[in-house]
Amino acid sequence: MGTSGRGVPRIPQPDETNVTSTAMPLLRLLPAWLCAVLALHIIGAKMATAHAAPLPFSVHAALDSAGLPPDALALAVLPVDGRFPRWLVQAARPMQPGSTMKLVTTTVALDLLGPNHRGSTELLSTADVRDGVLQGDLVLRGGADPELGLPQLWALLGELRRQGVREIAGDVLIDRTLFQPPRADIGLPPFDEAPEFPYNGIPDALQLDANLLEVELESDASGRVRARAWPPLPALEIDANAMVPSARPCADWDEDWQSPPEVSESAGVLRVALRGGFPPACSQRVRLHLLDRLALNERQVRWVWQTMGGTWSGRAREAEAPAQARLLARRQSRPWGEVLRTLNKRSDNPLTRLLYLQLGAPAMAQAPQRNTADLSADRVRQWFADHSIDTAGLVLDNGSGLSRSERITPLQLARLLQVAWQGPHAPDLLMSLPVAGIDGTMRNRLKQGPATGWARLKTGTLRNAVALAGYVRDTQGHWWVMAAMVNHDEASRKGRPVLDALAEEVARHGARLGPRPASVGPHEEGP
Repeated sequence: MGTSGRGVPRIPQPDETNVTSTAMPLLRLLPAWLCAVLALHIIGAKMATAHAAPLPFSVHAALDSAGLPPDALALAVLPVDGRFPRWLVQAARPMQPGSTMKLVTTTVALDLLGPNHRGSTELLSTADVRDGVLQGDLVLRGGADPELGLPQLWALLGELRRQGVREIAGDVLIDRTLFQPPRADIGLPPFDEAPEFPYNGIPDALQLDANLLEVELESDASGRVRARAWPPLPALEIDANAMVPSARPCADWDEDWQSPPEVSESAGVLRVALRGGFPPACSQRVRLHLLDRLALNERQVRWVWQTMGGTWSGRAREAEAPAQARLLARRQSRPWGEVLRTLNKRSDNPLTRLLYLQLGAPAMAQAPQRNTADLSADRVRQWFADHSIDTAGLVLDNGSGLSRSERITPLQLARLLQVAWQGPHAPDLLMSLPVAGIDGTMRNRLKQGPATGWARLKTGTLRNAVALAGYVRDTQGHWWVMAAMVNHDEASRKGRPVLDALAEEVARHGARLGPRPASVGPHEEGP
């Protein structure tokens, strides 16, 4: 059996010689590049029909029960060791993957950056310190730290205080220039018209508290709502007087929320006026994108610095650190190999987008005029090519799946998962994936059955797309790669049972048809 990429077994192409020889008279009349394309299509069709088993009845039944047409489903189920496929259904069709696209970002990042890759945050300055006063500007430079919050900012500024600084005479410069553009959120239309909710966050190199404002909302029995920011940031007021009682349960408070809030400034004080309905006798503590991140960062820095006894009368500005600035303090995040467990189990979009941008950052020195996300897409495509995975139909946007444009075929995703299984970072990827019926986004799915506690699967959900991809162990101890997607206007409401039926079928009957897959792998010890 041949190999491709990092020693990953190549999927055999059944009757490959016969296919190409039969087609040769026709192919000789065509350009070489077109001959290759046609041959691949013919070979792929032969592989699908010759070695993939018919789709099981349980999956057909789930489609019928959901009222979804058969062409809404596309899938690929392959043994992890690269032998003949188990099921292929529209496997070469580009589909909206939802958050299963996170598997692409995390797999490629583990390979190219390594599990020990870390983000960082730095304090720098060109100014001298005299009598406890920093005689100029302080620079807060973002290095894609995925865990930078107020406690971490406190530790950084505390190091400055330990160096004897009690007053900052200049401004605080916010350096986001690790990525280009530094603020991708500016001018970008909101996704699903809900930019204030955490899942919609657009990252930058300085992700201070994920650019979220924590707000406490509380209403009395009459429906009067009170709101306050936590911590109580200086020069910031949260006004909930315009909010009205809602008939919703407290848990569904956001159903009557109105976006965006009204933000105004007077005498240096920002006023955020909340709008919409809120249930009576309800209390919620939520994190929201309510302020422009520069205005929020200024108040966060000021609150921390003042709380530890420092003084600062300047403002925050966005600017690149001067070349001659010296390092005053630095922190590093945990390795991304550990952060991935939060990223994939919770399906965290901003974290994924931050990691995706880091793929392109190393190439910016040679291409400073290019968008970092485009450079990231180049590296992903090159990784696919290096591992002999076709990229036809692959569309990359932000690497998280929270996109209307991203596309991938089930076979491309399945092949990527095969490569990951054979690679040195398979344990890091496997540990990050939700376990069926146990944790993460799979904790309430596949709770009883052969997949429970074994299958490690990434979910994906958009309004018109649901997906499920990862690794499934069958009852005979053999491991399979599964990548399945439903694209339909009713997918988010009706598609999950179809995907769960497929996962159950793989777990129960995976090895009954076709050649015997591998029974040993990086997760053979069990959950």
